[in-house]
Amino acid sequence: MNLHEARPIGPHVLEELRTADDAGRPPVPYTTAGDGEPLRCCLRAAAPGERVALVSYAPLRRWAAGTRARPGAYDEQGPVFIHADACGGPRADRSGYPFSRAGALRTVRRYDAEGRIAGGRLLEIPDEEERGFDEAFAEAFADPEVVLVHVRAVEYGCFHFEVRR
Repeated sequence: MNLHEARPIGPHVLEELRTADDAGRPPVPYTTAGDGEPLRCCLRAAAPGERVALVSYAPLRRWAAGTRARPGAYDEQGPVFIHADACGGPRADRSGYPFSRAGALRTVRRYDAEGRIAGGRLLEIPDEEERGFDEAFAEAFADPEVVLVHVRAVEYGCFHFEVRR
């Protein structure tokens, strides 16, 4: 069982992203061919034949809007895959951390209450995937200033999920 909750993009935000993404562009849905696009709405890989969209998403900006943080230059946006239409979110019986594959590289970036980067680390996901993430999050939250952690793919810099204190 995960020691921390991997948070998907929330339903209200998804509704907005399905109209216009965080760069102001309308989504362009397509039907997947089976490449396993990492869906941030339900924290699983897309199956062949699902309708998805690649949209621009600014996770820190959206978090800051709800907390009155001021991330300044640390505000960034990038591509994420979502279902083109509403979905039920993550399955209740989902286990493990999403998009976790032994040997894959992830950045585990820490943020303080103002939304400034407070450190981070490279994580090569070990064979015991959950343990690897649990240790990275425990290390991050050992710093009392850290309130938020983003997990991103190293290869493309894509936001995967966030964990909050």
